[in-house]
Amino acid sequence: MNSRAQQLEAFNRLLDIMDDLREKCPWDKKQTLESLRHLTIEETYELADAILDNDLEEIKKELGDLLLHIIFYAKIGSEKKAFDIADVANSISEKLIDRHPHIYGDVEVENEEQVKQNWEKLKLKEGKKSVLEGVPKSLPAMVKANRIQDKVSGVGFDWEEPHQVWEKVQEELSELNDEIKKGNQERIASEFGDVLFSMVNYARFIKVNPENALERTNKKFIQRFQYLEKAAQENGKKLADMSLAEMDVFWDEAKKIHQ
Repeated sequence: MNSRAQQLEAFNRLLDIMDDLREKCPWDKKQTLESLRHLTIEETYELADAILDNDLEEIKKELGDLLLHIIFYAKIGSEKKAFDIADVANSISEKLIDRHPHIYGDVEVENEEQVKQNWEKLKLKEGKKSVLEGVPKSLPAMVKANRIQDKVSGVGFDWEEPHQVWEKVQEELSELNDEIKKGNQERIASEFGDVLFSMVNYARFIKVNPENALERTNKKFIQRFQYLEKAAQENGKKLADMSLAEMDVFWDEAKKIHQ
């Protein structure tokens, strides 16, 4: 691995390249904070895909893309005389020191849970009126639900045992079933949301990231269905013309291949 000196040299090289691009490249010269935003979101999802695939080479490349965006935002910030990359690095360094008094102060903690609780309390002391202020509005709903539950847990608003959460899931499923029988679509949607929220909460208690778990299932389904499509084609058949029983034969084969 590279030494600290080599790491700093590589970072400095990237800063120099960013300066060149901002000065000389027509595309880079036109970019703004707003124009880069959607590209950054896209790059973040590409990194997330690489992580789920456990593709370390691809993770390295996607981290580079994200690092470029951070450097780009800092460059624009410096042009606006608002902040530069040093301000960005110092800001996060100071926050990390302040938020880790068990490392840089005299606070003692026994486990990860106490660290999380202290983190949320410290953020309230910094002026936040709600522990939920740090949850971005634009997060996908499932990720947002997980973050909401994680944050309120940090100040002690939580269930004590996993079985309590599972009982809540069962309760919400029962309420959903009651509303389905009544046929009020608005109430059905509301109760369905409650079921999803309680399932996300249960996932947290059994140490499962719900977003990652669902995406793994998405990928698994895609692999199985594409096997089904390929198998049908190789047998001279079209899915639209096949019975469900016929498709199930290939689907069962796919399940054995793609676990």
